[in-house]
Amino acid sequence: MEVANESTTKKPKRLTSVVWNHFERVKKADICYAVCVHCNKKLSGSSNSGTTHLRNHLMRCLKRSNYDVSQLLAVKRRKKENTLTIANIAYDEGQRKDEYMKPTIVKYEQDQRKDEAFNLGSSWFDPERSRLDLARMIILHGYPLAMVEHVGFKVFVKNLQPLFDVVPNSSIELSCVEIYLKEKQRIYDMVSKLQGRINLAVEMWSSPENSKYVCLTAHYVDDEWKLQKKTLNFLTLDSSHTEDMLSEVIMKCLLDWDIDYKLFAMAFDDCLTNDDIVPRIKDRISENRPRLSNGQLLDVRSAAHILNSIAQDAIEALQVVIQKIRGSFRYVKSSQPILVKFNEIAQQHGINNHKSLVLDCPIRWNSTYMMLETAVEYRNVFHHFPDLDPDLALSGEEWERTSSITSYLKLFVEIINVVSGNKCPTANIYFPEICHVHIQLIEWCKSSDGLLCSLATKMKAKFDKYWSKCSLALAVAAILDPRFKMKLVEYYYSQVYGSTALERIKEASDGIKELFNAYSIYPTLIDQGSASPGSSLPSSSNDTRDRLKGFDKFLHETSQSQSSISDLEKYLDEPVFPRNCDFSILNWWRVHTPRYPILSMMARDVLGTPMSTVAQEFVFNAGGRMLDSSRSSLTPETQQALICTRDWLRTQSDDAMPSSGHYALPLYVEAN
Repeated sequence: MEVANESTTKKPKRLTSVVWNHFERVKKADICYAVCVHCNKKLSGSSNSGTTHLRNHLMRCLKRSNYDVSQLLAVKRRKKENTLTIANIAYDEGQRKDEYMKPTIVKYEQDQRKDEAFNLGSSWFDPERSRLDLARMIILHGYPLAMVEHVGFKVFVKNLQPLFDVVPNSSIELSCVEIYLKEKQRIYDMVSKLQGRINLAVEMWSSPENSKYVCLTAHYVDDEWKLQKKTLNFLTLDSSHTEDMLSEVIMKCLLDWDIDYKLFAMAFDDCLTNDDIVPRIKDRISENRPRLSNGQLLDVRSAAHILNSIAQDAIEALQVVIQKIRGSFRYVKSSQPILVKFNEIAQQHGINNHKSLVLDCPIRWNSTYMMLETAVEYRNVFHHFPDLDPDLALSGEEWERTSSITSYLKLFVEIINVVSGNKCPTANIYFPEICHVHIQLIEWCKSSDGLLCSLATKMKAKFDKYWSKCSLALAVAAILDPRFKMKLVEYYYSQVYGSTALERIKEASDGIKELFNAYSIYPTLIDQGSASPGSSLPSSSNDTRDRLKGFDKFLHETSQSQSSISDLEKYLDEPVFPRNCDFSILNWWRVHTPRYPILSMMARDVLGTPMSTVAQEFVFNAGGRMLDSSRSSLTPETQQALICTRDWLRTQSDDAMPSSGHYALPLYVEAN
């Protein structure tokens, strides 16, 4: 109850409830009062009265005064004796749930500047910062923009911070675009300062509505010799776009980012992509940059996609068998007695692994492989299972073919897992894996089974087209691995090419020499208008009026006989580096840059080439990348903003992730 103002005397007793941060407890005669420090109203302060009436008053009083009162909604907790600050308190996962962190009274001014920096230790609530934080959360985690309209989300936010007005869907969309533009400028500035070249991965997407998109991602080794990638563009291709126009779309993006003169290689996700795209782009790009004269290093195709494609061929050849196996699995799992009987027969045939009969997910072909592998292991059990429908039974020939094709799929799964599971997938790791596939395809084509031979021939035809485009790039990357150099190329080419191996080995040797000579002529590589800050390397002009461009080449050619030995010759003549599991090729080249100054710059660009363009979580997808319905319904500008910015923010989030299990403080704490 409220009482009239009277003269008071403070009682020096320490009080434990949070509400006493907003009241003075005074005593007159034998009666205790609680005086509100905000409005000077007096309420009963007796220990028998509790604090509920004080809380209720504060809720009314503070709301009228535009203060943050969200923490007063919490249940009474133990008050800390010392003031808490951001600097000296860290949240621990093991922190007791009943520990109380003293809240700060937070006041919000309507005319507060929107761009004012937010300080956790200050007493100001910044709604603009909270709005942008919400937008970043939606971008980072791929949440639908419509979540801000969900009733449950609105209730949660209102209880968490009553002063924050949840913005509508359209406003949060604008916030996302705002963040995108700021982050894009940051990425642009960073890319413009790179010393090395950039490799561009081109990946096609689709949507449930059959819309087509192209995603452009830059891959490069940064100045700290770390492999990086950044999504640059996500563009909607309308029905008027053809493959002939795709080169113009890509070229426009390169010019917008001002990286056309930095382009080293382009990686496409499909071997069937129009072969004219790359030549058109070459014609538009400055000629003053190192690459092979025939451009083979500029045009590579995704290793994961070719393996996916030939794996699909293998599964397609077994479609009838796969349907029978699915039916057999369903029957055995249809009742517990049937499953028990199946397991008993398995034990009689010495099969004790008790592997579950798991049906595959048709859009994930590795799950089909695992189902087939399980079926092959239980082959004798299915053969002797009396109650199985005869229509589901496999003949001996079908079992043999299933076993063979399953072994093919096993190889593809193992190789994809090796390359996609590598945390630093530099270009050198692909050559031995792809060569092993090549050797196996040659062997499979020799099968006496007509169906298997026909299947292997079909798979090899696809693989040969990939190999013709990428073999030189793969070999050059392998040669730049100090553990292998030319020896690995010699080892695999002798198995792949047999009597013509020496000719192919010479092609790889000539290819890397040709590329090195180009780097020797233009040692600055990228910033051909000016030398980079702190660089001792000379610069080559990008001006078409430079009359001394030919002199650079003349000087290189006439000086070769005078120089003792080149970087490349020195590198190839020295012994290979011992193989070990802790080897980091990028670190090796970083350390050996002073010894091989020109070759190391070439190695940085070659090793950064994306020999596979598929994200790890999508490597086994039967179809291509799909844009979900919540994104495909947005405007093309918003789609690009969300997808590109998510990639950029995720990179920042990974870099900033703390190694310990400690997390940030609650938002409001008392300032010193």
